Amino acid sequence: MLMPSIFGESLLDDFFNAPFTYEGTSTGGLMQTDVKDMDDHYEIIMNLPGIKKEEVQAELKDGYLTITASSNTNKDEKDSEGRYIRRERRSGSCSRSFYVGDQVTQDEIKAKFENGTLTMTVPKKEEKPEVPSRKYISIEG
Repeated sequence: MLMPSIFGESLLDDFFNAPFTYEGTSTGGLMQTDVKDMDDHYEIIMNLPGIKKEEVQAELKDGYLTITASSNTNKDEKDSEGRYIRRERRSGSCSRSFYVGDQVTQDEIKAKFENGTLTMTVPKKEEKPEVPSRKYISIEG
């Protein structure tokens, strides 16, 4: 329901933004993510509506799993005389990063893309505590 925002920047913010937002965000549901904590792994479920599998990349670097989606969509419709009825173009990219730990390797992460949803399985790894090593100094005499 379009009600004026009492605490917003302007009374017209809600009026102008409401038709273009999805649940309060302007991303249209893109990259909304659920992370499930399973017994031996984490399951990452990410919405990527309107994105093709070829437009999604996942990279593991320095313990961070980064998922990037790029899109370039062009929808043109013409009437019988060749004039445009509607032209919509959307292009851009976005990414999300998650710290998964330095112990996880690229081969251990499994990913599946189906119906605009990316599902990734990341194994849990225990951080190995740093074992302090003692170095003794020999004493002569």
